[in-house]
Amino acid sequence: MKFQDYTYERPNIEKVKNNFNEALEAFKNASKKDAALKAIDTMNQIRFDFSTMSTISNIRHTIDTRDEFYDEEKSFFDQNGPIMSELVNNFYKALLKTPLKETLKENLGDLLFKKAENALKTFDPKIMPLLREENQLASKHQKITASIEIPFKDDTYNLSQMRVFISDKDRAVRKAASKATENVLLTKEEELDQLYDDLVKVRTKIAHELGFDNFIELAYARLGRTDWDKDDVLGYRQQIKDVVVPLNKKLTERKRKRLNLETLYHYDLSLDYLSGNAKPKGDKDHLVTQAKKMYEDISKETDEFFNFMLSRNLMDLEAKKGKAGGGYCTMIPNYESPFIFSNFNGTKGDVDVLTHEAGHAFQMYMSRHHEVPEYRMAGFEVSEIHSMSMEFFAWPYIDLFFEEDSEKYKFSHLSQALMLLSYGASIDEFQHEIYEHPDMTIKERKELWRSIEKTYFPYRIYDDNDYAERGNSWQIIMHIFIVPFYMIDYTLAQVCAFQYFNRSIKDKKEAWQSYVKLCKAGGSRSFTELLDLAELKNPFEKGSLKTIIPSIEDVLNKIDDSKL
Repeated sequence: MKFQDYTYERPNIEKVKNNFNEALEAFKNASKKDAALKAIDTMNQIRFDFSTMSTISNIRHTIDTRDEFYDEEKSFFDQNGPIMSELVNNFYKALLKTPLKETLKENLGDLLFKKAENALKTFDPKIMPLLREENQLASKHQKITASIEIPFKDDTYNLSQMRVFISDKDRAVRKAASKATENVLLTKEEELDQLYDDLVKVRTKIAHELGFDNFIELAYARLGRTDWDKDDVLGYRQQIKDVVVPLNKKLTERKRKRLNLETLYHYDLSLDYLSGNAKPKGDKDHLVTQAKKMYEDISKETDEFFNFMLSRNLMDLEAKKGKAGGGYCTMIPNYESPFIFSNFNGTKGDVDVLTHEAGHAFQMYMSRHHEVPEYRMAGFEVSEIHSMSMEFFAWPYIDLFFEEDSEKYKFSHLSQALMLLSYGASIDEFQHEIYEHPDMTIKERKELWRSIEKTYFPYRIYDDNDYAERGNSWQIIMHIFIVPFYMIDYTLAQVCAFQYFNRSIKDKKEAWQSYVKLCKAGGSRSFTELLDLAELKNPFEKGSLKTIIPSIEDVLNKIDDSKL
């Protein structure tokens, strides 16, 4: 069955509640393990059913945000998602109280109970109206950014499509594209300011209602962080400032020389070479065909996986009007189908989707056998290891996509991976400050962001871009609005992916076997336990970046980028 034929039907919320509660009572009354497990299976299936409809609805909504039917269905799940959260939390309460706890751990593992304990901190029926408000506000950001149309060169483009012009070889085009984007964003500034102000206030209120000092503690609990906290992150961000920021400054100076410019402005940063950035050769269909060849050769597992995706039309790749921005991968439980969403725009990012998002999809495919919903997906910090490492496992095949531009791609890919560490840490520091001081004014937030930018990106010069110079460039970062505190997970995963890159150079087979083992494990272990399983160094460990990053710099130094 192809994705377009997947059945969507709005769940009957009363029926969902009744069936779940009936199974929950059976669980509570179970005196033997088999009866308890049967009741859990029933509740899990109800959760899979609800998640399947929610996911199909969301995919179709993001493919065309103008579709009124799926816009209404998105609102339905924004309203009723908290009801499912309440049902699951009731199950968690019963799970932690059952006298069968120890014997159930033989089948369910210990981590489910830890996750249940953590999740119970994040929910109470009294916050249901606030959760609905938070969902609606977060969804509004996607709607605002997806509706942005930027007039340029006798046509209009969305934010994703404008990236092509902002990396153009002609500096005049880059500057004009940047100015055109700025002009439109200025018209959204106040609306986005107010939206974020509302989000900070409602999230802080939710945290206080649940007994937390601030939203930071609640956000960490929501993200299921069972074995690291904000103190770990504080030390880790300092490592990035000490080790990565100076290296990124050197790489930016190399870029300035390559581009033969006296001063690099913000609109120059997206261009890597005077001869133009690495661009994939061929259209979407060609790139997908090349990806198929690559996954056939990497392993029998990836071959099977990618054919599964192709045969069921489980990818929507091209940018178009009305489509939500960005890219993502998600899982449709009842069909055991990953789905990849992106906005191809003719840049190297198109290939990143076929490796990065495919890495997510491959993990989902490999761990679809887990019967416990909580074990099918790892936390974000591990899930991004799957995606970013797949980008590096694709390196031996990169000429399939870039041909003579392959060296360009590799140098840019590694350089941008290092930049991501600064980018993710800057966003994380911004959010920590915001939610520690939720009464900060809108003006103070902008000043804070600009100050943090100058710490992590001392070479970012905004020329005459008033919008960015006043501290607004965070406004279009989806994660800040929709999944707060997620960005640091990208950086942790990048450090782990660097390790797979280093290992694959030495022993490709060993690195791949470790990676597959990690993917199959899904979320059945905690972050540090999964690192131990894959024999990966913990990025939080003091001095870890000093041991990992130099080998990445060595690879970059072996490439004569002045000739690219």
